[in-house]
Amino acid sequence: MILGIGTDICDIRRIRDLYERHPERFAAKAFTEGEREKCLARPDPVPCLAKRFAAKEAVAKALATETSGQLSWHDVEVVNSLSGRPDVLLHRGAAERLHELVPEGYTGHVRLSLSDERDFAVAFAVVEAKPAC
Repeated sequence: MILGIGTDICDIRRIRDLYERHPERFAAKAFTEGEREKCLARPDPVPCLAKRFAAKEAVAKALATETSGQLSWHDVEVVNSLSGRPDVLLHRGAAERLHELVPEGYTGHVRLSLSDERDFAVAFAVVEAKPAC
């Protein structure tokens, strides 16, 4: 059962501007240590950062309720499976929000899709619940 969906589009040029003006401060504020390690190891880290920025927004929207507040940037962490598929680790407030959304007897999951082109990064998130085995 689908409990929430969220999407976000991010202008990579905007992220580049933020990163170039305040590289350490921006990266530390918006991304977890693991996300920074992955992206900053690339010759051009900005598209990787932009996709993760969009993903955090999309996941926050998918987890949002009428009364929920904001999440910390570090509550949602984008990781990759061995195959390269994007996945999400939820920490603190995001993990609590997922727990609150999922009905008794079900387990919750967040599915994530990311893509980018020269100037834009897009993310789509789906929060689903499946019967616990």
